Amino acid sequence: MDPITSKRIELLHPKIRDEVKSLIEECNKALTSHSQVRIVQGFRTFEEQNKLYAQGRTTAGLKVTKAKGGQSYHNYGLAIDFCLLIDDKEISWDITKDWDSDGIEDWKEVVGIFVARGYTWGKAFNDLPHLEKDL
Repeated sequence: MDPITSKRIELLHPKIRDEVKSLIEECNKALTSHSQVRIVQGFRTFEEQNKLYAQGRTTAGLKVTKAKGGQSYHNYGLAIDFCLLIDDKEISWDITKDWDSDGIEDWKEVVGIFVARGYTWGKAFNDLPHLEKDL
């Protein structure tokens, strides 16, 4: 597991930290080759959430969330956004790539492992990097 992902796990809600760590290790083992899971966003403060909410509304940029501060699972450390880290150097958002050539898109492998353990995938407006857990 890469150090950035490990650091972001430590900011998640205590009730899911160990589980997320274990799931990412399981994902990385299943991927077997060039790719591994990188958490790009975990816990987010209300202030950070409100800034994202303002984007595309009152500040420049595209809309990236429908949730104000307090309305996102990220605000409680119960959600992650992920991408794939390729060969420890390149970030991939390609949901169709099968880096380990096992016939299953790597993105789907990751999502499948998390969903099997009770996580919800992409809940908000088809948010493909997003996984969240109800407690």
